[in-house]
Amino acid sequence: MKTLYRPVGLAEMQLILDQDLKGFPPRLPDQPIFYPVLNKPYADRIAKEWNTQDRFSGFVGFVTEFQVKSPFIDRYDEKVVGARQHAELWIPSDELEEMNANIEGGIRVVDVFYGPHYAGLTPAAMPLEALALKQLLAQLRTHLEE
Repeated sequence: MKTLYRPVGLAEMQLILDQDLKGFPPRLPDQPIFYPVLNKPYADRIAKEWNTQDRFSGFVGFVTEFQVKSPFIDRYDEKVVGARQHAELWIPSDELEEMNANIEGGIRVVDVFYGPHYAGLTPAAMPLEALALKQLLAQLRTHLEE
């Protein structure tokens, strides 16, 4: 099992919510690789520095965390792109559905960053409020059961 992170913008977050936090949406035809990253600081940096500056991302960056089962995830070598902490996996887009099937426990939102041009929640973004409430209730339930 390996814990991975994926920084996403508002549009991709909505597509993840559409899948009930159980998988990532198919890649676009010009996106042959799915790039999850291997550490939260790197995911935070992408979400904060890239997504918050990108209009398509809604000027907001969400950091998602998820675990992928072995042996599926073990077949991918770590790639370092730049500094040593910039480690990621390169999963071919045509294997994304199989990766989704190997996600254990769903996808969690672990951080969010807002850019200076973020305009607030729009009607299209309202499901994100429901996500926050759903996660809070799940955490409370888990805490009460312990």
